Amino acid sequence: MHTKTLTELARDLKARKLSSEELTRSYLTRIERFNPQLNAFITVLQEEALAAARAADARIKCADANALTGLPLAHKDIFCTAGVKTSCGSKMLDNFVSPYDATVVERFRQAGMVLLGKTNMDEFAMGSSNETSFYGPVKNPWDPTRVPGGSSGGSAAAVAARLAPAATGTDTGGSIRQPAALTGLTGIKPTYGRVSRYGMIAFASSLDQAGVITYTAEDAALLLGAMAGFDPRDSTSVDRPVPDYTAELERPLKGLRIGLPKEFFDPGLDGRVGAAVHAALTIYKKLGAEVRDISLPNFWLSVPTYYVVAPAECSSNLSRFDGVRFGHRCESPVDLLDLYTRSRGEGFGAEVKRRIMTGTYVLSAGYYDAYYLKAQKTRTLIRQDFITAFENVDVIMGPSTPTPAFGLGEKTGDPITMYLNDIYANGVNLAGLPGISIPMGFVDKLPVGLQIIGNYFDETRLLSAAHQYQRETDWHRQIPRGFE
Repeated sequence: MHTKTLTELARDLKARKLSSEELTRSYLTRIERFNPQLNAFITVLQEEALAAARAADARIKCADANALTGLPLAHKDIFCTAGVKTSCGSKMLDNFVSPYDATVVERFRQAGMVLLGKTNMDEFAMGSSNETSFYGPVKNPWDPTRVPGGSSGGSAAAVAARLAPAATGTDTGGSIRQPAALTGLTGIKPTYGRVSRYGMIAFASSLDQAGVITYTAEDAALLLGAMAGFDPRDSTSVDRPVPDYTAELERPLKGLRIGLPKEFFDPGLDGRVGAAVHAALTIYKKLGAEVRDISLPNFWLSVPTYYVVAPAECSSNLSRFDGVRFGHRCESPVDLLDLYTRSRGEGFGAEVKRRIMTGTYVLSAGYYDAYYLKAQKTRTLIRQDFITAFENVDVIMGPSTPTPAFGLGEKTGDPITMYLNDIYANGVNLAGLPGISIPMGFVDKLPVGLQIIGNYFDETRLLSAAHQYQRETDWHRQIPRGFE
């Protein structure tokens, strides 16, 4: 069962070839067996999952089901889940049990999906390797000595090892696409505003967006259709119709104009990853697409711009965690200042502190104009480059990451080198565009990903382009050795 895609499992449930309870027990057994070596889950909801599976079976029996009813999934531990610990991978929220569901959680629950548990993540989604978690690093199923990427590394490792057929994630600067690439999966970040952020604990509010990590584009289309849509509880949610993403998957690629930015092929790109991109483009040409060279002249400013804007917003968002209302509180504070300083000092890890301090600095009097305001102006230039490019192309393609997965501990002592792993992803978030990463091959027996970037609210085209490629290849069907 665990080797099947979400779409294939949905067909089996509908045909009554298996029950949701049977399917759920299978995944729970795999979690019990493999999670100790991967550390992909923070919380496993065994009893709750089985109860939900039985309820789903009852709905299926009564013909009161939809395409998602009875299918298991995991949620990144950044989504508030009623009655379940929601930690954000941090000591600060180690004791926090959410009293309500995030909109994403609520919509999948209403669809009848079965929640297996909450996945590990970089603390408050700040990281590119899933090594900043209070609960310890997550291991990459393809090579346990390497990182799975971050911040949605727990979700990626769980799906790659077949501990769940799909998982949610969040993407602030590549945190769905990068781990999907490093673990051989499909990961989509929708247009900013397409999926509600209500109940998704904020890192950087103008950049954060929820998405999913799955085996295939077909699976991603199925899930995105359920989670997308307007939510009046989220002021950044966009009120526009949600298309049927699955209905457009077979759209022919003849005439598709693919933009290939020269800036993506910089000296930092592993030549073997670049070669895999060109091999993927050869398949797209065979399917009738046209490849055009383009330029995104301000794209090289994405990383410095991101690391001004994101820390500035995180320093504001994380000010609420003060030891007074909820979360970690220090022992025996002598006064209010001691309560604040020790609670935050004990509750936050090193990377979160680094970004809070950076953000506070760039927002401070005397430095706001020099850093934050300038970064916002540069962000506009990056966005305009994409808008100009999309006047002549339909999608933009390139590598998801500059290299395959790197070793655990290899970059923790050098934050700048770590940040550069998201060099091809940050600009997409700064512009608010949709992006997807799909498997395109292997380098040193480790998976690498092809990134496809689309125009605003054009997820249908992205998913179609990804699906057509996956019909011609079997990279997405590969399973890490030992997890078959």
